[in-house]
Amino acid sequence: MNRRDAVVLFGGAPLAWQLVARAQEPPKIPRVGILTVSVASSMPAFEGFRQGLRDLGYVEGQNIVLELRFAQGRPERLAAMAVELAQMKVDVIVVESAQAARAAADASRAIPVVMAVVGDPVRAGLVASLARPGGNITGLSTLSPELSGKRLQLLKEIVPQAMRVAVIWNDSNPAAAGNLAETRTAARSMGVEIRSVEVRKASDLDLALEAVAATRPGALLTLTNGMFLANRTRIVEFAARSRLPAIFPDREFAQAGGLMAYGPSLTANFHRAAFYVDKILKGAKPADLPIEQPTKFELVINLKTARALGITIPQSLLLRADEVIR
Repeated sequence: MNRRDAVVLFGGAPLAWQLVARAQEPPKIPRVGILTVSVASSMPAFEGFRQGLRDLGYVEGQNIVLELRFAQGRPERLAAMAVELAQMKVDVIVVESAQAARAAADASRAIPVVMAVVGDPVRAGLVASLARPGGNITGLSTLSPELSGKRLQLLKEIVPQAMRVAVIWNDSNPAAAGNLAETRTAARSMGVEIRSVEVRKASDLDLALEAVAATRPGALLTLTNGMFLANRTRIVEFAARSRLPAIFPDREFAQAGGLMAYGPSLTANFHRAAFYVDKILKGAKPADLPIEQPTKFELVINLKTARALGITIPQSLLLRADEVIR
């Protein structure tokens, strides 16, 4: 071996060892942040996301890591949690409300955000359009204009004598004003008077429920909101004490003792959100992934609650239900 060959051989040794070391490095395990306003125990639908990941070949702790951040029904905690996830440099953040989506986007414009449950992301200013989101946010919307009218129609089938309906809504939710307007429009066509009660924070919920009672309604309806879902037991118990027939947007309310629920399947939405996460982890850009609207809706009726209220559910309605709790 001549001197020149020796220089080439040994001079290239560090590079060769670097290449070997890199080849032996384990692949990077993606980290996915979960940011929700809900209480962890109040999010059974989140298991749909975990199942979606499993269906796509992901195993928690092996080839994917989930960083869970639940605000325990306190939206004011979302901003700090979003910053924490951004500082951890997670690969994607999955959210279940417009407030959580806004917090995640404010914390980082570089980290992709996948919405599992957001009412109207366009009205909320989160995306440019459903077809072309245009930024770092994509996922699923629960936007479905006919829902408000459908819920009132279902209430009237059960309690046709109810001419005054109290509506609880959170005006800090960007989609809520539009949903309330749609509810009023549907109510006018049915000859129903709407009494709206606004509530922004969980700490104001008891006062809001007292305001509902003061309106002496014939029935109760709540608009979609993560804070309401997290506090559904308090709302359901109020309806029971007040002997108010009520309809809610999520099946979890009926499972907690609410009379009836009708709305998009949150479990199906979370399951589908895993598809978006997978696409992004494989290189897709959120701006290029169209936002999907709900295709599966659930009607859940709690017969135990109906009997306690002295209400007879029409057989035709029971036959249309996706689940009847007996």
